[in-house]
Amino acid sequence: MKKYQKLLLSAMCIAALGISAGTFMKVNAASGPVVAVSGQPVDLTYAAEKALPAVVHIKYVQNSKTQTVKMQSNPFEDFFNDPFGFFGNPQGGTRERQIQTPKRTATGSGVIISTDGYIVTNNHVVEGADELTVTLNDNHEFSARIIGTDQTTDLALIKIDGKSLPAISIANSDDLKVGEWVLAVGNPLGLNNTVTAGIVSAKARSIGANGVESFIQTDAAINMGNSGGALVNTRGELVGINAMLASQTGYNIGYGFAIPTTIMNKVVADIKEYGTVQRALLGIQGGDVLNYINSEKEKDNEVDLGTNEGVYVAKVENDGAAADAGLEKGDVITHIDGKKVTKMSEMQEIMYNKRPGDKVSITYLHNKKKVTKTVTLKNAQGNTKVVKQADMDILGADVRPITSQQKEQLNISYGLEVIKVNNGKMKDAGVTKGFIIQRVNDEPMRDVEDLQQAVKSASTSKEPVLIVRGIYPTGKKAYFVVDLES
Repeated sequence: MKKYQKLLLSAMCIAALGISAGTFMKVNAASGPVVAVSGQPVDLTYAAEKALPAVVHIKYVQNSKTQTVKMQSNPFEDFFNDPFGFFGNPQGGTRERQIQTPKRTATGSGVIISTDGYIVTNNHVVEGADELTVTLNDNHEFSARIIGTDQTTDLALIKIDGKSLPAISIANSDDLKVGEWVLAVGNPLGLNNTVTAGIVSAKARSIGANGVESFIQTDAAINMGNSGGALVNTRGELVGINAMLASQTGYNIGYGFAIPTTIMNKVVADIKEYGTVQRALLGIQGGDVLNYINSEKEKDNEVDLGTNEGVYVAKVENDGAAADAGLEKGDVITHIDGKKVTKMSEMQEIMYNKRPGDKVSITYLHNKKKVTKTVTLKNAQGNTKVVKQADMDILGADVRPITSQQKEQLNISYGLEVIKVNNGKMKDAGVTKGFIIQRVNDEPMRDVEDLQQAVKSASTSKEPVLIVRGIYPTGKKAYFVVDLES
């Protein structure tokens, strides 16, 4: 009898455990993804269902334009078109010709990050677009406008007019671990609403493509059209924006790269608040310690920096934060705000989340001795002010491309005529109506967009000035220095 009682008790315990386990799985299934038991395949359906509605298709259109291009002359071609042209220029040479560029279309992906229509994508997906059309997962279409872009990180923020849109949840990419499962969601090769799976292959990867890089590397298949799409974790949360792949063919051969949300969040916040990204600079040039050591070994030089990890300081900019901290050439940065940095890309990711005026703690090795200093970060112009990207309105001048008659009269092939001067930077610099702008900061000015780009670039640079060169209708040449500050 005791034997049967023991068997009955054992059966009851097993049944109770079974009921508890079943209840546990049901609760977890209702509240989120079931965590896979060790040795069992990972179920990624929950992540896909969460992420797909927030990933959009972006169609890019650049309209046909008339452009002036330099072409190599063929003396024999000139001879048959104009016999006198052959004898006038028997060696050929270069000439400028007006061409009509074809209408261009392309596609990419984007991620809805707010219910009111803000979408993050790559800068290269939208750069130069005249029209952007966003198609949601449910096939609803919207026209989109560009709110702001950042070439340094290859990120862009665009907006559609919508309400209650399916925004994705955003996770902290710092929490990702190498080996963790992730999904790439996007529209590759014209195949909309595509999901591929893989793992995080590496973090803080630098491949020399952007000015600031700390990529998440993944073996989830990424192809053309995935750019701007979502990299998500097993909970369907955004951890990165897919940006590029490593390939000699243009198609996936193993590895893709995503911009982490730690960088994305800062870019989005700055564009919304300031219109452009606020960059806090440390004021050094350098690279990975290990790369420096290896390069010196190739020269048969022995190097002992006291560590094989960190950022080697090759140059310290005058009056920068690093100079204030006492850093010198040959020092090694090991920690920022107490966080260990083993390579340049890790330091870039930390620094990119800072703004001018922020105080940071820098720990570095000087002659192999540890030093820690707290400094105030500065912008590219050497101060702590907010840097705003200027528009052409700051010039206070209206311009237009010169006519064919003006080109012939002045023997020039391009330029922008100043047709009106109001109060603004151009007037302050002495530029008058009728002056023809040919070059700004050594870049040719063929159309109004060239001047617009020159103003934007200069306004956020270390020296926010325009060196304007050109010619008056009389043929007299002149140049002006246009100060874009205050």
